[in-house]
Amino acid sequence: MAGPRVCVSDFELEARRVLPKAVYDYYRSGADEQSTLADNVDAFKRWYVVPRILRDVSTVDMSASVLGQRLSMPLCVAATAMQRMAHPEGETATARACRAVGTGMMLSSWATSNIEEVMSAMTSVGEGGVMWLQLYIYKDRELTLSLVRRAEEAGYKAIFLTVDTPYLGRRWDDMRNCFKLPPHLSMSNFSTASMAFSEESYGNDSGLAVYVAKAIDPTLCWDDITWLKQHTRLPVIVKGVLTGEDAVQAVNYGVDGILVSNHGARQLDGVPATLDVLEEVVQAVQGRCEVYMDGGVRRGTDVLKALALGAKAVFIGRPVLWGLACQGEQGVVELLDLLKEELRLAMALSGCRSVSEVSRSHVRRAEFNSRM
Repeated sequence: MAGPRVCVSDFELEARRVLPKAVYDYYRSGADEQSTLADNVDAFKRWYVVPRILRDVSTVDMSASVLGQRLSMPLCVAATAMQRMAHPEGETATARACRAVGTGMMLSSWATSNIEEVMSAMTSVGEGGVMWLQLYIYKDRELTLSLVRRAEEAGYKAIFLTVDTPYLGRRWDDMRNCFKLPPHLSMSNFSTASMAFSEESYGNDSGLAVYVAKAIDPTLCWDDITWLKQHTRLPVIVKGVLTGEDAVQAVNYGVDGILVSNHGARQLDGVPATLDVLEEVVQAVQGRCEVYMDGGVRRGTDVLKALALGAKAVFIGRPVLWGLACQGEQGVVELLDLLKEELRLAMALSGCRSVSEVSRSHVRRAEFNSRM
């Protein structure tokens, strides 16, 4: 590293240098031509921050509540699969970093560290941090429920059900690379080679796409929300909502939260940026459940804009992987602290002394007028 890392892109540039090409491509890429991947980031440029002045911002309270759990900030870590490709300690390092910073972490079902060891890492020293489990519905429903039961027993606080992946999106880089896990790694929550994504070969395609076609249940429908809620005492959040109509339906089926997400632009290219549909979802649910968002968040002002448009909390995925690749646990702590400080400064310069003071009046949609 030539100098200090002062923004998220510094972490990515360093991570790109140290990661194997197929691993970097897997983490970075989106579906097809990746237009939504770019738009997730660009969407934040379509909104101005509208600051209020002379508000005495000598102290700024950044604490926030997610599903009744108090966090140090409204910025949490999204589920990203197979983190031991980025660093030998993978998800356990990320969990320790979240505990140190005092925020929440969503563990991927496709983690390369298992449910129990990640919780152990989160709780091994001191207090702080919350764990949630991201869940896919497998064709083997008993296998699916076993993950839920393990999460309950380990002390996870919620289930984030991914609803946008009946099949895997076409990720060209993974197809070209015939992506698969390095041979020394596996999806640690599963005991058989086929479920652990550790078979020798998946052919001339993205191994993960082949895996999803074999394992994940494409019959997933609204009634499965009811089924899942009948089998867990944990809050259920649906991850992958992009319309007000689906948000209303989700609330009617009793979900405890909605994560506005397009899966990091990795599923269907050409869908809206998450920030562009966030307000529609928030207005549709009318306060009946908490609403979160992920996708394209790269700086503290991005978090502020999402909060102003109604998000209760914001999740980041790829930036955490870049921090992990750079320096393991310390890299993730540094990345989260950087974004936390950016958010604190953005709030202060906008005249917001607490998260509760961030409102719709603090953002305005930019008007792009053609001079032609």
